[in-house]
Amino acid sequence: MISMNLSDEVKESKLLDGFIDTHIHTSPDVKPRLLTDYESALEAKERGMRTIVLKSHVEPTAGRAHLTSMMTGLPVIGGVTLNLNVGGLNPETVRSTALMGGKIVWLPTVHHQEIKLDTDALEEILHLVKDHSMVLATGHLSPPEIFQVLDLCHSLQVEKVMVNHPLTRVVGASLDEQREMARHAYLEHCWVATMPRHDNLSPEVMFEAIREVGAKHCILATDFGQAHNPSPVQGMQMMIASMVKQGISWEDIKLMCQDNPEKLLF
Repeated sequence: MISMNLSDEVKESKLLDGFIDTHIHTSPDVKPRLLTDYESALEAKERGMRTIVLKSHVEPTAGRAHLTSMMTGLPVIGGVTLNLNVGGLNPETVRSTALMGGKIVWLPTVHHQEIKLDTDALEEILHLVKDHSMVLATGHLSPPEIFQVLDLCHSLQVEKVMVNHPLTRVVGASLDEQREMARHAYLEHCWVATMPRHDNLSPEVMFEAIREVGAKHCILATDFGQAHNPSPVQGMQMMIASMVKQGISWEDIKLMCQDNPEKLLF
């Protein structure tokens, strides 16, 4: 059971109705994952969620998302992460992902130190993102790299932008940097950062960042799916319970788990 002080209208069985998890990992993968695409979608559908986003560090997920949607009846979203596995900053991979219905392009994650942000390739990718109404996500880039990307997005009028993991060690954006980033993008805070085998981030730190930047600029997701963590649905419940305990209103929870991601994805 989830322990939180919510009004009677927000029952646990209806807690996730209409919500979106913009960041989950599933199998098949090169790392152990708790659930398959199909199992994750069924779990989300049973709890009334609007959609989930399948992310992989090693391959595009648009095709997998399409098949999972057909099998479960839940709209499932895929995309591509521009790591070395797909050729890095590869416009053709972005083009094919878009044509297959993918909606998110993540800049390099596990290979962010090996891949140089080539401006010409990045511009071509951003044109594709804009033309196909996709979302550009900053992956594991550092704050200076993120600002480089945000400046380019601004000049090319790419409006659907999401900064991943601003609080984690891999990104490590200060509050001042987060405020500046939020002028041009949504900040995606993932509950996995609070897990002991990850960043072990205090939930209070996440709450303070949301309070300082404003819920209207933030998205809550889990980044769950690891074999050693709870399921994504359980992670979403844990995150909501903790944020409500910290003092975030249900209105702002809905804003970050439903309204803001809907603006990017639909």
